[in-house]
Amino acid sequence: MLLAALVLLAPLASGQATLAADAGVGRFGVNRLNLAWLDRAGQERVLGEIAASGATHVRLSLSRPVDKSIEALGIANRLGLRILLEIQLTNKSYYADTVRPRSGFGRIWDINRLSELDLERYRDGLKDALKRIDALGIRLDAVEPGNEINLAGYNGDLSVYQKPGKTTPRRLNELDAPTAFESGLDKYVEALKITREELKASANSRDAKVISAGLSDMGAKEADRQGMERLDPGEVIELLKQRGMDEFVDAYGIHIYPARKDPAEIRSVVTRVLDFCEVSDKGRPCWVTEWGIANTARACPVDDRKREGAIVAMRNVFKEHAKAKRLDAAYYYDWDTQQAYRLWRCGGLSPAGALAIAPEKAN
Repeated sequence: MLLAALVLLAPLASGQATLAADAGVGRFGVNRLNLAWLDRAGQERVLGEIAASGATHVRLSLSRPVDKSIEALGIANRLGLRILLEIQLTNKSYYADTVRPRSGFGRIWDINRLSELDLERYRDGLKDALKRIDALGIRLDAVEPGNEINLAGYNGDLSVYQKPGKTTPRRLNELDAPTAFESGLDKYVEALKITREELKASANSRDAKVISAGLSDMGAKEADRQGMERLDPGEVIELLKQRGMDEFVDAYGIHIYPARKDPAEIRSVVTRVLDFCEVSDKGRPCWVTEWGIANTARACPVDDRKREGAIVAMRNVFKEHAKAKRLDAAYYYDWDTQQAYRLWRCGGLSPAGALAIAPEKAN
């Protein structure tokens, strides 16, 4: 899972963060998933660093162990951070005990098929989690069920090849199991419906936004190299819209990793990836729930100069899409866990990290 940090998309002063976010102007902050894997001291440390950085929003995950995930939500809430909750649909608690995951052949993780998601188990798990979240007095800002369901890495209905290198599918009808994949999309839309219903029934998060699973922007050539099936985000969004997704979501999730440093190339890549985003008063805008620019340097102090320029270029494109009401939020990947993408370097926020989470200046 790619973690993320939320970037401001419209002019905000630090003292106006809550008001601006409430008005839908834009969200900024830092995201850190899988805090359930840390002990409480570790959770306190990471979330404390995030809050001290000036971030006001955080994207966290509901994953196993759920108790530890909810502990992290409580800490974030106490620190005044507003929460986008990503729900990991790969959680085995949402599947029958007899279900067996699709193999990743030791190259990536074995993962369950979305078409085998048990919707009643999902509802029960979500309902219980929301009750416990309510009991802590937490109000969720938004909820994002699932992650990269258009990529084999997070959806077992898509194949992982035992040996990478051969040509992977470009369209739905070329998949190894297109019927199973479509069945998974049917299940996914039902899961979105359940999510909306259970949020409406909650005490504190009735008005939380529902964001569709952030889709991978992996290109076909990279999929060939890695030996994994994937479909273009635009195609999958259209398939989900045909199934009635728009009734249950406020925005479409997307991930963007341009693998570029040149500003002109970044503009071209990002504009193309965001092509399916709609104007908010006419349809569904996008939330970029992951984006990232790599810096593989490990020496301290960190040299972030090349990444700084690329991050500025990304933010400029995001700002233009936000002004056009086609983008409401963008989350940088990642705070502290992935060496190449992390913002927290050498014991502090890196120069590129400061750019990634800084508020836009008023024109």
